[in-house]
Amino acid sequence: MTNAPDHILIVDDDREIRALLADYLEKQGLRCTTAADGREMKAALDRHRVDLIVLDLMLPGEDGLTLCRNLRAAGPHANTPVLMLTARGEDMDRILGLEMGADDYVPKPFVPRELLARIRAILRRARALPPNLETAQVQHATELGFAHWRLNTVGRHLVGTDGTVVPLSGAEYRLLSVFLSHPQRVLNRDQLMELTQGREADVFDRSIDLLVSRLRQRLGDNAREPEIIKTVRNEGYVLACAVSPVAPEGEAP
Repeated sequence: MTNAPDHILIVDDDREIRALLADYLEKQGLRCTTAADGREMKAALDRHRVDLIVLDLMLPGEDGLTLCRNLRAAGPHANTPVLMLTARGEDMDRILGLEMGADDYVPKPFVPRELLARIRAILRRARALPPNLETAQVQHATELGFAHWRLNTVGRHLVGTDGTVVPLSGAEYRLLSVFLSHPQRVLNRDQLMELTQGREADVFDRSIDLLVSRLRQRLGDNAREPEIIKTVRNEGYVLACAVSPVAPEGEAP
């Protein structure tokens, strides 16, 4: 018995793009369903099991950012991977897309072969890791627990199990916040650069790697065999532990 092909839901209000993309992906062995807007997307999700959603940012009615945020908030599709299509040069849209829970983005116009490679990479990562936690659970907490640490989001410092307070620089705090908002999800250098600094990574820019190294030192994470922030070869970095809101001391959970 052969495995069923991965099912891709393409959501784009451009009929020609939907048809061309569906035709290309199906020739590559994928199954495709198309939708022109959020209403059709929701109807398709009610009817089908979907492995990944290709979601255009600019849609009539509810836009892609809103649809992605609502997907991640609750429901049976909260962990369905989302690849967002964005307009070239719209850096803020890409940043917002990642913050809303998109797994990756591809700017328009795109090469179908690149889109296929991104889809396969996302599906591979999704199956190699435990299900993502819902970021809505941790976005508004004043303290977040992970591994043997707590992050105080008001004072912007770490607190160890023995009560030791470890201060963080602004850059270290932003990077750790990104990891805690996307636990158990592989984030590449471009995504980390955009989410922390609002710009793309230059091919020779190693600032994210240096910042990860500094953050590991703060966390006491072994550089050779890290347990908290792990390196995924040729992919990026992943926060490999669970994250949960923590009630501040003296308050009931």
